[in-house]
Amino acid sequence: MSDETAEASPAPPVTAKGMPTLAAAYGATSAESGLVSLTVARRVPKEDDVEIEIDFCGLCHSDVHATRGEWGAQSYPLVPGHEIVGRVRRVGSAVDDFVPGDLVGVGCLVDSCRECDSCLEGLEQYCERGNVGTYGVKDSRNGGAITQGGYSTSVVVDRRFVLRVPEGLDPAAAAPLLCAGITTYSPLRYFDVEEGDVVGVVGLGGLGHMAVKIAKAMGAQVVVFTTSDAKVEAAIELGADDVVLSKDPEAMEAANRTIDVIIDTVAAPHDLNPYFRTLRLNGALFQLGLPPTDMPPVSPGALIRRRLSYAGSLIGGIAETQEMLDFCAEHGVVSEVEVVTARQLNEAYDRMVAGDVKYRFVLDTKTLQPPSEKADI
Repeated sequence: MSDETAEASPAPPVTAKGMPTLAAAYGATSAESGLVSLTVARRVPKEDDVEIEIDFCGLCHSDVHATRGEWGAQSYPLVPGHEIVGRVRRVGSAVDDFVPGDLVGVGCLVDSCRECDSCLEGLEQYCERGNVGTYGVKDSRNGGAITQGGYSTSVVVDRRFVLRVPEGLDPAAAAPLLCAGITTYSPLRYFDVEEGDVVGVVGLGGLGHMAVKIAKAMGAQVVVFTTSDAKVEAAIELGADDVVLSKDPEAMEAANRTIDVIIDTVAAPHDLNPYFRTLRLNGALFQLGLPPTDMPPVSPGALIRRRLSYAGSLIGGIAETQEMLDFCAEHGVVSEVEVVTARQLNEAYDRMVAGDVKYRFVLDTKTLQPPSEKADI
């Protein structure tokens, strides 16, 4: 090849080569171990992979359930974390939509079958063959290895499941958008919430506070339902237009037939029938919280009399999650966070269980100890 021809050729793609990366991490070695320092071997990126240097990872209550074995048997060691924000470090040879230095995110999914009707519709969260979660799940495209999450200094993910985080968003405060943000955005978007609608939010925790912010950004009037007198002022500070103490029968009765859609974020068993009475004709209640035991029964008459819908919703697909990130950047919506160090993780877990957080914890991965010379996972 002549020098002239070489100069005219396009630059080769950034290609990943070399050995797997040893990444510092925190995870559980058993249901009783708590979180401890670990070293994870991250695979060399394949042609469609993106290697990400993680800056921040949100702490989700589901991380507590998983690491403590509260949702059934787990494969240990287990590194949790599915609210990941960081910078691209290197990419595979077929990746042309991300380059080193890009600010990116990874949410609850790192793969799906890509072939079923749900996947083809961009609803990977409802993959009919089973999606691949960011941690604790067998990854069939990578030898059946158990996925390990974002309480780590790096991660390797197929480009199809990597999200572009707008530079205008604070990366720490944006991390919980990858779970709490999309979990509340998706049902609001499905119901086509717009200016003039009235949205009820049941519960004011990690999910509830995002529902308030996103619904307000969509132009809705927001009413928060809470059992806590202490959360009345907090709800107003977040942008709620009104707060109803759900333990007050008179307050609940006054709210009857005033709400268009309810986002229920409470993860403890509770009676839904009083909330159905607050819905207008054709209203809907979306259940996002997942109680560990059965809920009190729903009265069919409550649904029939005003053609109400009772529905569930699970995170969002990749395209919708990107839409949510762009929406949040446009409207200045991020999570209210408390950034913690690696040494504070176990304390943060206990505080989450106690409800002592406003409203999400986020791990600063720079505080992780350097990886050892030998991988634990």
